[in-house]
Amino acid sequence: MNSETSAAGSSTSFTDFVAGHRILVSRIFAAALVGALLVAGSRLEGILVSDVLFFVGLALVGVATIGRLWCSLYISGYKNSELITVGPYSVTRNPLYFFSFVGFVGVGFATEMLTFAAVIAVFFAIVYPRIIVREEAVLRAKFGDAFEAYCERVPRFLPKPSAYFEPASWTVAMRRFRRTMLDVVWFVWLVALCELVEAIHELGIVKPLISLY
Repeated sequence: MNSETSAAGSSTSFTDFVAGHRILVSRIFAAALVGALLVAGSRLEGILVSDVLFFVGLALVGVATIGRLWCSLYISGYKNSELITVGPYSVTRNPLYFFSFVGFVGVGFATEMLTFAAVIAVFFAIVYPRIIVREEAVLRAKFGDAFEAYCERVPRFLPKPSAYFEPASWTVAMRRFRRTMLDVVWFVWLVALCELVEAIHELGIVKPLISLY
């Protein structure tokens, strides 16, 4: 096996692992984020920029939470069985991941450190495109021409508001929707953890070892 084949195989294996364990990978990253937050302090603390970053972060987390709930309404009871192309899925093929990105960056801003927001954005840029490509390959194989037509009119990630369409009514599997609600609001929990870590620093229980912008 030559080096190119080996590298391709390793890349595929990594992609398969990340795509198959995306929730676990995201939670491990979130735990690492909180751990790093314990030993890092903000050089912006105490000035207006710090407050602005926090409130912008809260706004983004709010948008992400509402957006993910909106997406869950449309896929509850239909995921993997039908190709959903209406509601949030009419403006982007991956609205859940788009709102996840918004939430991730919001959490980064809520730390009041631009460094964390940048690291989170890079993590998303590395991990999630791989997941999206793999999942779209599955949809393409399952729905064929219907999915190809969908790809032609709806962008993969950034929303196209002018393409928005919603049905007059929509049937939701409430039991499944209820099960997704806890997963949807974990961005809010991360912001709460950020505030808890800040309180720990202020009380002197754990002192920051490094200062970041």
